[in-house]
Amino acid sequence: MKANQINLIIALVILGIPFAYAAYLYPNLPATIPTHFNIKGAADDWGGKSAIFLGPGIMAGVGLFTFFLLSNIKSIDPKRVKAEDDGMFKKMALFMVGFLSILGIIITYSATGANAKSMGETVNITKILLPFIGMAFSLMGWFMPKLHQNYFAGFKLPWTLENVDNWNETHKVAGKVWLYGGIAQAIGTIVLPNEAGLIIFLGIVLIMIVIPTVFSYRMFKNGNLIK
Repeated sequence: MKANQINLIIALVILGIPFAYAAYLYPNLPATIPTHFNIKGAADDWGGKSAIFLGPGIMAGVGLFTFFLLSNIKSIDPKRVKAEDDGMFKKMALFMVGFLSILGIIITYSATGANAKSMGETVNITKILLPFIGMAFSLMGWFMPKLHQNYFAGFKLPWTLENVDNWNETHKVAGKVWLYGGIAQAIGTIVLPNEAGLIIFLGIVLIMIVIPTVFSYRMFKNGNLIK
């Protein structure tokens, strides 16, 4: 069996886990479950218990699309990534599948916390979801410096796609910012109240985007020289 086929089987199994979890929960669910949460982590919208499969379904669809895209970048990217990059993108494909699968489990778990529809008492999904996404950003920071020029992943700016040195240096900076920024997001959203944690989370996302972008542009204006 080829490596691509093995990876696909692994991806399908991983994406099937949230469905299995939802199916396990389904018989004991109340007739109505929460389907949306406000900034405080409380449910503000409700649906029938069959909605328990909605989150896993969406994550599976996105996961399969991402898996096939990253697994086939070598064939579709005009820059034709190197052989070692192809292997790394396949690892990234499984990483994204795992991330989306866990996200599906978290969304499914959140629906089990509804104790009373009238009171909106639920699992505080914000305290689970945002720290998890922060740690995922941190892990993505580890991948950043390993990315070579391509049109599908990384900081695809005019200056990074035009110059290989600009790309490499920008992604070294981005890797550090995302690595430590993701950790800060996870810690901040755990220890702070929901509203403050969300503000910190979004503020760090902005920093993650702005710092590498400004660095890349300044390097471009400096003739793409490495200092």
